[in-house]
Amino acid sequence: MTTMTAVPAMPAPRVVLSVPGRFHTFDLARQLHARGALAAVLSAYPWFKLEREGLPRALVQTRPWLHAPYMALGSSGWLHRLPRPLQRHWEHATRSDFGRWVARRLPGCDVYVGLSGSSLAGGRRAQAQGASYVCDRGSSHIREQDALLRAEHAEWGLPYVGIDPRAIDAEEAEYAAADAVTLPSGFTIQTFLRHGVPAHKLRRLPYGVDLTRFHPVGEPAADRFDLLFVGGMSLQKGLPYLLQAFARLRHSRKSLSLAGVPSPLLIDRMRTLGLWSGDIRVLGHVPQPQLKTLYSRSHLLVLPSVQEGFGMVMAQALACGCPVVASEHTGARDLYRDGSEGCIVPVRDAPALAERLQALADDPGRRAAMSAAALQRVRAIGGWADYGERALGIYRELCAARHRADVAVPVAA
Repeated sequence: MTTMTAVPAMPAPRVVLSVPGRFHTFDLARQLHARGALAAVLSAYPWFKLEREGLPRALVQTRPWLHAPYMALGSSGWLHRLPRPLQRHWEHATRSDFGRWVARRLPGCDVYVGLSGSSLAGGRRAQAQGASYVCDRGSSHIREQDALLRAEHAEWGLPYVGIDPRAIDAEEAEYAAADAVTLPSGFTIQTFLRHGVPAHKLRRLPYGVDLTRFHPVGEPAADRFDLLFVGGMSLQKGLPYLLQAFARLRHSRKSLSLAGVPSPLLIDRMRTLGLWSGDIRVLGHVPQPQLKTLYSRSHLLVLPSVQEGFGMVMAQALACGCPVVASEHTGARDLYRDGSEGCIVPVRDAPALAERLQALADDPGRRAAMSAAALQRVRAIGGWADYGERALGIYRELCAARHRADVAVPVAA
């Protein structure tokens, strides 16, 4: 009689995360902690900004001395009054200081995951200690991002100083050194391939959504057509194309609400071009607890970004039953199906965007069907728990590959 020997399950890898602020890294951290895989999170935010993230204090290390004043000046508006060279120097000093600190404080781990821009020193230290290094990039390849934004500013006659060349060099060094680069969408992966990053390094890892926080809490008005945009007002988000499409839209009771940090410079430019109207409401920053009400009572979320790694606002809207109309450069194809839960339009194409908006304005039944499909889609995809499982799968794969490589190295006699 043959007996089967039980093979012990491979323990979860010990993972260290670093991030200058919070971003999606703390969503990942909670998932790793729940699975016994989180060794530490290193952040440039002060602890009082992080204590509500649901992690034990012992697992969170902070280095706020340069980054916190920089963020405080930015939120107050004073930062943008400084000369641009001084702003850049501060940005560079903050990234460099944080990266060096991460390398000095890096705990023992199997995998180090650093948000791009400040992860190189920590990644090299991790590799020297026998761990894998993952560069986590939330956007397109940095050179593609710079080129897209430069062209967009030229198109609309607004000044563009460009991404700091030191930041570009640092990120490209990260891509080259990392064992893997995690990216949130097929769009971002294609930009990395175009810039010569080997395909074997790239891992697609779309973000999740908090289904306990985002859910329907109302319905849009039956006799109106209310559009919603959520995000910072910028050319990167494709705002001029939304304004052009909204101007073409024919509906007796239409509105467009812009939730996010306003840009007086962009608004003035849009007024000069005749693209600003009285149907537009600038809401400014909207706290997340209030966003679900906006999503639930809007007929559509529109996100025509020129460059976006993965618009998390799309998943939030779908979770509230709000269909989405977004450009190809948002990660929309990684989240929903064109014509089912929303629509996907070519980038920088105001006529195509206007056509989709008009079709949905004229067909309430189709909008209702999309709303129902959106709820089903998001529930089937899952929330941050599924994101954590996919991430852990990538880290296990890297650990296994490193183990195979170590075994294959011959031992000297």
